[in-house]
Amino acid sequence: MQSMQQNWNSSYLFGANSDFIEELYELYLDNPASVEPKWKTYFDTLQDGGAKDVNHNDIKQKFSILTSNPILSAASSEGMSSSQVNVHSLIDAYRVWGHKFAKLDPLKREVLERPVELRLETYGLSNELENEFYNDYDLRKARVSKLKDIIAHYEEIYCGNTGFEFSYVSDITEHQWLLEKVEDNYLTFKLNPDEQKQVLQKLTEAEGLEKYLHNKYVGQKRFSIEGGDTLIALLDRMISQAAAVGVNDIDLGMAHRGRLNTLINITGKAPQKLFDEFDGNYPHYEFVTSGDVKYHKGYACEYSTINGKKVKVALAYNPSHLEVINPVVQGIVRAKQDKLATDKASVMGVLIHGDSALIGLGTNQAVFNMSLTRTYGGYGLIHIVVNNQVGFTTSRVSDNRSSRYCSDIAKMVETPVIHVNADDLRAVIFAIDLAVAYRQEFARDILIDMVCFRRHGHNEADDPTLTQPLMYAKVKQHPGTRALFAKELVAQGVIAEGDDVKLLEEYRAALLKGEHVHKDTMLPLPRYNYAVEQFANVQWNTPTATKISSEQLAKLTTIVTAKPADPEFKLHATVTKLIDTRQAMGAGKQPVDFGMAETLAYAGLLDDGISVRLSGEDAGRGTFSHRHAAWHNMNRRQRSEGIYIPLKNAQNKSWFGVYDSILNEEGVLGFEYGYSLENIHNLTIWEGQFGDFANGAQVMIDQFIISGEAKWGSLSRLTMILPHGFDGQGPEHSSARIERFLQLAAENNIIAVIPSTAAQMFHLIRRQAKSNYAKPLMIFLSKRLLRFKDAMSDVSELTNGVFLPLIADTTAATSAKRVIVCTGQVYYDLVKARAERNLTETVAIVRVEQLYPLPSAQLSAELAKYTQAKEFVWAQEEPYNQGAWLQIREDLDACLVAEARFIAASRPRAAAPACGTSTMHNQQLADLLNAALGN
Repeated sequence: MQSMQQNWNSSYLFGANSDFIEELYELYLDNPASVEPKWKTYFDTLQDGGAKDVNHNDIKQKFSILTSNPILSAASSEGMSSSQVNVHSLIDAYRVWGHKFAKLDPLKREVLERPVELRLETYGLSNELENEFYNDYDLRKARVSKLKDIIAHYEEIYCGNTGFEFSYVSDITEHQWLLEKVEDNYLTFKLNPDEQKQVLQKLTEAEGLEKYLHNKYVGQKRFSIEGGDTLIALLDRMISQAAAVGVNDIDLGMAHRGRLNTLINITGKAPQKLFDEFDGNYPHYEFVTSGDVKYHKGYACEYSTINGKKVKVALAYNPSHLEVINPVVQGIVRAKQDKLATDKASVMGVLIHGDSALIGLGTNQAVFNMSLTRTYGGYGLIHIVVNNQVGFTTSRVSDNRSSRYCSDIAKMVETPVIHVNADDLRAVIFAIDLAVAYRQEFARDILIDMVCFRRHGHNEADDPTLTQPLMYAKVKQHPGTRALFAKELVAQGVIAEGDDVKLLEEYRAALLKGEHVHKDTMLPLPRYNYAVEQFANVQWNTPTATKISSEQLAKLTTIVTAKPADPEFKLHATVTKLIDTRQAMGAGKQPVDFGMAETLAYAGLLDDGISVRLSGEDAGRGTFSHRHAAWHNMNRRQRSEGIYIPLKNAQNKSWFGVYDSILNEEGVLGFEYGYSLENIHNLTIWEGQFGDFANGAQVMIDQFIISGEAKWGSLSRLTMILPHGFDGQGPEHSSARIERFLQLAAENNIIAVIPSTAAQMFHLIRRQAKSNYAKPLMIFLSKRLLRFKDAMSDVSELTNGVFLPLIADTTAATSAKRVIVCTGQVYYDLVKARAERNLTETVAIVRVEQLYPLPSAQLSAELAKYTQAKEFVWAQEEPYNQGAWLQIREDLDACLVAEARFIAASRPRAAAPACGTSTMHNQQLADLLNAALGN
C-alpha cells in the first residue's frame, strides 16, 4: 500500500498539481461560484455538514483516498456524477428526517407513510438500487456499496425504534460527535447478560409495585407508570452510567405520573412507609403542619449501582402544578455546584416531563432559556419525557400542540433530541448512555422522548375508554414491556423459561414485608443536609445582633467605595459621584441612603463569612439606579469584560454574586427558591423589577415559597425585594400586592416587611441572614424613599440598634385623641400633613414595619400609652380592598382595649391597584390624608 507521500507524488490531483489544488480550494472558500462546476460539486462534498472550512491536511488525505478508489477517481476526473451527489443528499435526508419514519409507538396504531424526503424518486434514484456508490461524505471512512445496502444501513439507524434529531446543532464539534456516536455505535450496541438481567429486574420492580398497589388499594389514586415502566429501568441505567463518569449527586424533578414507583424503586423509600400513607397513617415531621399527598413527596438515598459506584439520588418535593418543579431543581443543582471548587459536573439535574406538559407549560421556555446562561446554567440537564401520548383525556396532536413533537421546544437552544420506543430496551439504554455521555462531554442539555402509553386513565378511578376507545383497545392488547423483554431474554438464552415469574414473586414477597428486594442498594439519607435542630422552635422575635462596629463600618466603607486598580478602567461620571457620596456617608458626613445601607449590609455579611446571591432583571444597577453593585468600564471593548464588583473585595471565606436575570419571573423565582433550599446558611435574594410583576411568578409563590414548609418541611430564607408604592405611575407600577401575601400568611410561614428608613433596611437584611428564624422574607420596598432625605439614616444607626418591627411616635403627646397606625411611605405624607395642620398634639402616628408576623404585643403596649385616644385609624395608600387592611384588621382590633375598633383611611375600593393620571392620584392621596387626620 502506498504511503501518503507516494500518493501525493503520483496522483494527478497532487504531485506537481498540489499548489494548483490548494489555490483552487482557496478560491472556492472565498466564492464557491468562482470555480468550475465539477470542482464546486466535489468541494461541496468536503464540507462535513456545513462547516465553512476543513483542515487542509484533511483535504489532502481525502483526495488521497479518492485517488485510491477507481470508481470515485473516475467520477472526479469526469465531474462528480449527479447520482452520487443525489446519494449524498439521500444520506443527509436520513440524518435530518429519518426520525419521521421511525417506529416509535409501542401501540403501533398507525401505518407510517414514507416521508417525501426519504423517497427514491425525490432524488432520481429509483433505478439505481443495484448500482454502487460512495456511502459517506467522509472519504476517510469511504465504502463502496450498492444503493440498496446504503439505504438499508441508514434506515436501520435512523428509522428503526429510535429517531435522532440533532441536525440543527450548529456547533461542528458537537454535531460531529453526535453523528459519530450514533452511526458508529447504534447498530452494534448490545447489553451483556448481566446488564439485561438488571434491566429485567427494574422492569419487574416497576410492574410489581403497580400491580400490588392496584390490588391492595383499589380505586385509590396513585398515577401509575404502567405502560411507561421502562422509565424505572432507564433511570437505573442513567444513575449507573453517570456514576461511572464521575457524577456523585443526582437531583430529580418530576410530576405525579410514576412518582410513587420512582420513590420506591429509585430513591429507596421503604414500601411500608408508602403503605402507611395509603392507610392514612402519616407520621409527624418537624416543620410540617399540613403535610401533603403521597405522590407529591420527595426522598433521597445513597444508590449503589451495578458497577459498584455510590451516588446520592434525591427526588424533589413538588405540587401538582405540572413542570413548575423544573426551575426549582435547576436552582438546587446550581447551588450544589457553586459549593464545589472543581468538578461541578459531578452534580447532575434530571427533569422528567409529561408530553403534553413539556410543550404546554410556559415554565419550560424559561428552563431551556436559563440552561446556558452564566447565572442559571447547570452544566447540562438530562430531560426525559414520559410520552404516553395522551394528556388526561386529550390525545389528538392537533389539540395538544402546534409542533410535530412535544420536544420541539427544546430546539430553541439546539438541544439534541432522541425519540425512542419504550418497548425497545436496547434502544432505550443506548439513548440514556448517549445522553449521559453528551452531557458530560459538552455540559449541555439533552432530551430523551420516551414514547410509551398509559395503561389506566389519568388516575386509577378514571375510565379512559370514554374518550380514547381506539387507543385503549390497543392498550388492552399490549402484554406489557416486562413480558416482552422477558420473552426476548428467554429466546436469547439469557434467562430460563419462568425465571421472570420468579422475579415477580420475589418482589411481591418483599413488598408483603414492606421491604425492598435489594434494600442494601438504596440506603436512605437524612431529610436535611445540615443540622436542622438550630432552626427548630425559634421565635420571630428572638434577638439577633445586627449592628456592626465603627471600625468594621470604616473598613467596609473603604472596600465598597474603592475604585478599580486598573488606570484604564473609566467609571461613568454618575458612579464617580456616587463613590464620593458614599464615602461621605460612611464617614458620617452625610446621612446614609437605602443604596448605601443595603451595600453595607451585604459587605458586613460577607465579612462575617456569609455569602450573598442577588439576582433580578436589573439587579446590578438596580431598576431605580440606587444600587450600583456592578461598575462598568466606559472604555471596554467587549461586552464580556470591564465589569467591577466592589463587594467581591469584602469576601471573607464567603462569596458575592449579583446577576441581571433573564426576563421571566416564574422561572427565575423558582430557580432562586431552589437555590435557597441548598443555601440555608447564606442569603439568596430575588428582586422584582417592579413588585407588580411578581404575579408572573404567582405559582412559585403559592406552591413553594408560601407553603413549602407546611407541606414538606422545606426550609428557605429566600428574600424577595418587591418595589412597592403609589407614586402616580399607574396600575402596573405601583403595587406588589401586599394583600395577597398577607392572605397567605399563617403558621409563621413568612416574614412581610415594609422598611421606612435606610437603617431599617440595613438591619433587616442582616437579621434575615443571621437569625435562626429561617423563613422566606418579603420586602415591600418603597421606590420614593430610596433617595428621600427624611428616610435616610445617621450612620450611628448602623453601629447601634436592631431592626424595629414597630416604630413609635416620639413627637406626639400621649394625650393625643387620635392614633394613626400605618405602614410604608404614606407615613411621611401623614407626618407632613399633620405638621401643616398643627395636629402634633392631638394626632399620633405609629409605624408598623413588619406586617407579618405582626408585632402585636409591641403594638398593644404602644397604643396603651394613648389613654385619652378615642379614634384609631389604619391608614394605607392602597385601595380599601387591597393593601394590608382587610388582612390584619382583626389583629389590629385585638391590640385595643374594651370596645375600641380601628377604622380605615385608604383609597376607595378599586379593581385596578392604582389610577392612571396624576390628577386623580393626587386627589385620592389628599382624600385619604383627610380621612386619616380627621378633617
